[in-house]
Amino acid sequence: MSIATYEEVLDLPNHPEKLLIDVRGPEELAETGKIPTSINIPLPVLEQGLKMSADEFKGKFGREKPAPETEIIFHCKMGGRAQKAADLATSLGFANARNYKGSWTEWAAKQGK
Repeated sequence: MSIATYEEVLDLPNHPEKLLIDVRGPEELAETGKIPTSINIPLPVLEQGLKMSADEFKGKFGREKPAPETEIIFHCKMGGRAQKAADLATSLGFANARNYKGSWTEWAAKQGK
């Protein structure tokens, strides 16, 4: 399992083939904001989301459903839930699931939020 860095997440707008998933709850996003390019799939419904058909996934999240080889980076507030999410995605066959261990805490600090 590899760890994604702040610099990699900062560069994601240049890599639309990669997917950044925020696994925090909607109430947390309302309080803090979000990292650009991320989509929100809260951890309690992540498995259901990753098992959706391609059409369901695109309809609900506005992005193409990741393929098993797609690089998916997960983040939360401090990295704990993101690790659980990466482990879950790996167990479902997503071979390039990664954890942005710094998550929102590091992002906000480096972005001056």
